[in-house]
Amino acid sequence: MKITLSAVILGLSLLSCGNNQKTIPQKETTSNFQNKAHELVYTMSQKVGNYNKLADKKDVSYTYTYQTLDGKKDVVTEKYIFDGELSYGAYNIHERTFPQLEGLMEQGYDGNEFWLKHNGKILNDDQLLKGVVFNRPTNFYWFTMMQKLLDDGLKYEHLGEKTINDQAYDIVKVTFDIANKEATDIYHLYINKKTNLVDQFLFTVADYDVIETPYLMILEYETIDGLILPTRRKYKKSTWDANISEEPWIVVTWSDIKFDNNLTKEEFQK
Repeated sequence: MKITLSAVILGLSLLSCGNNQKTIPQKETTSNFQNKAHELVYTMSQKVGNYNKLADKKDVSYTYTYQTLDGKKDVVTEKYIFDGELSYGAYNIHERTFPQLEGLMEQGYDGNEFWLKHNGKILNDDQLLKGVVFNRPTNFYWFTMMQKLLDDGLKYEHLGEKTINDQAYDIVKVTFDIANKEATDIYHLYINKKTNLVDQFLFTVADYDVIETPYLMILEYETIDGLILPTRRKYKKSTWDANISEEPWIVVTWSDIKFDNNLTKEEFQK
């Protein structure tokens, strides 16, 4: 299963879409750029640590906390193996994801099958499993997004430069070339000209008809084991000029991040 940038954005309560195939780690190359915009994204990926560098960590575990506008939250222990994109989540608090299920809720993707457990018991409810099929690739994609901006099938366009609060940005438009798909997502990356990091980006969620009015995501980074990770995110509705609405921010954080935990594939099986 390849989890693309369009497989992610609604996992923050409205965020995500998807294109399924296996991830191939990015090759180390500085040639064959489509254009200047493509090169800017490549430079950003090298700065944060590209997919090869991420994959060298073998696996990761961390705590994922999601806070909604109405005060509800999820607190999840997330675990991934990068080879095969195996994904596991233990929902210790799940006030927004399956709130009708009391107690520990576990989700997994073992490379072939999605599964769901409630208090240790396997659930085969088709409607609940649809949520698992959504959540597992979405959360994995968010963690690897900056690396996956170099996946095959993406198109890049330089929209110009803009200064915000005395900081100059290159604005790069990213779209997706997905066969037999009428509407695909659009992203405007604001790449900091000084740091080469994406400080913020605008995005649509075509699969959920979030097309005309985008969301603005603002990122804060930490350096962990040589990788620069956007460990704090907040987002809300915006315009294409990055003028945000008056509504509160939705906040997502990653904490207690640990790489190379010697996770086994058996841990991702139901």
